[in-house]
Amino acid sequence: MVKKMDDILSHGEFAKKKRVNSRTKGNTFERKVAGLFNKRFETKEFTRSPGSGAFATTHTNLPQHLKVFGDLITPLNFGFSIECKNGYKLEFDAPFKKCSELWKFIEQAKRDAVKGEKEWMVVYQKTRRETLVIVGKAYPIQRRMEIHGETFVYTLEDFLRLDDFHFFLEAQP
Repeated sequence: MVKKMDDILSHGEFAKKKRVNSRTKGNTFERKVAGLFNKRFETKEFTRSPGSGAFATTHTNLPQHLKVFGDLITPLNFGFSIECKNGYKLEFDAPFKKCSELWKFIEQAKRDAVKGEKEWMVVYQKTRRETLVIVGKAYPIQRRMEIHGETFVYTLEDFLRLDDFHFFLEAQP
């Protein structure tokens, strides 16, 4: 009887869930997002930032064109600094709470974008849910949400269908 009870408690709904390494999970998500952008733009230039976004902060003497802001290294003329977030338990009312994780993600993305002289983008995926893109500008695709007329949420799948000109900075003369 004791053996049978141990089996029941170690399997199924009573089993202790295996602990997830959040750093590994985040790194995996960043690689996945980089792969999706590489596939969409037929390049290999999107990749994880060394130190996951901290590279420019820790290497302040680099020339501007070598500084990396955000979680992904992007092509030189790519118009966004990308912050990747995966697995956080954002609640439905997070957009309406000033101190929610959502706003912390957005503020982090905005800071990096200003430093990199680009637009900001948060790519967010709640575990086993659709991947979303959060940006500060409206685009001509179906919106999932609009917050205060200045923050817009789309699915990553829809966002990547936008024409190339939405993603790249104009060439400098």
